[in-house]
Amino acid sequence: MKVLNFGSLNLDYNYTVSHIVREGETTSASQVQVNLGGKGFNQSVALAKAGISIYHAGLVGEEGIDFYDTCQDVGIKTDFLKTVIGRCGHSIIQVDGSGQNSIILYGGANRKNTKEYVDEVLSNFSFGDVILLQNEISEVPYIIEQAFKKGMTIVLNPSPYDEVIEQCDLGKVSMFILNEIEGQQITGMTTPSTIVTALEASFPNAKIVLTLGEKGAIYHLGDDELYQPAFVVDVVDTTAAGDTFTGYFVAGLIKQYTVRDSLIKASKAAAIAVTKQGAAKSIPFMSEVELFEN
Repeated sequence: MKVLNFGSLNLDYNYTVSHIVREGETTSASQVQVNLGGKGFNQSVALAKAGISIYHAGLVGEEGIDFYDTCQDVGIKTDFLKTVIGRCGHSIIQVDGSGQNSIILYGGANRKNTKEYVDEVLSNFSFGDVILLQNEISEVPYIIEQAFKKGMTIVLNPSPYDEVIEQCDLGKVSMFILNEIEGQQITGMTTPSTIVTALEASFPNAKIVLTLGEKGAIYHLGDDELYQPAFVVDVVDTTAAGDTFTGYFVAGLIKQYTVRDSLIKASKAAAIAVTKQGAAKSIPFMSEVELFEN
C-alpha cells in the first residue's frame, strides 16, 4: 500500500501582533517570520514524522527550493513534486498574544494543477492505496473522481470550504477530517452532535472525525463513536495544529493502531505543535509524542 498526499505548499508569512487586526485598523507587528507551510505540506510533514512513507504531489513556484530540501530532511518522497513558473502559494498569518491566528491565503502555484498532471501522478497508484486531500489546490473534484475509479481510499480535509467542495462527489470519500466550522458549512447544523448525525446520514459508509479545537475531537462510524479530549498546554501558536492532528491520525490508522490510540497520538502531537511557533516546523516527531506527558 502506498500513501499519497496531493496537496498545497505555501510560504507562510507569520506576523506576531498584540491582537488580530480589525476592520479599518492599522497595527504593528513585533516579529515576522517566513516559514514553510500549506495544509497539504503540513499534513505530509506530520505523516512523515509519524513514520509513514509518504509521497507528496503538488506544485511550487520558482522560489520553492526549500520545500525540496525539507522534504528530504523529514523523509517525504518528492517524485511527484514539480516546480512551475511563477510564485509559490503563500499565506499571511497574524498570531496574537494568546496564540490564535487569522490567515489570508494566496493560491499561486497551487492553483496551476491540470488534469494531465493529475493523471500523470495517479498513474503511479492503484487499488487500496491511500490519498489525502485538502482544498487549497485546483482540480480537487477531478482528483476525487480519478482516485475513486482506481479504488483508492480517499481521505478528505474539506478546508477551506468553498464552492469547489460543493462540486465534489463527497459520496466517494472514505473518511472526512473536518472542524466544526466546515461541518456546519457542509451540513447546516450548528452543534457537534447534530453535525455528526447529519454527516452520517449523508455519508453512511464514511469515517467521520470532527475536531473541536480545545474541546478535543469526535470519531464516528456507524454505531462506533469515540470522544477524545484535547491535552491542556500553554499555547504559543495554533497554526498547523489541525494539520498535525490530521497527519498523525491518518498515520495511526495506516499503522493499524486502534482508533483510540490514533486519537490519543494525534491529540498529543497537536498539543505539542501549539507550544511552538510556525507551521511545518512546529510539528513533532513521533519520538516527542511518545515522551509527551500531560
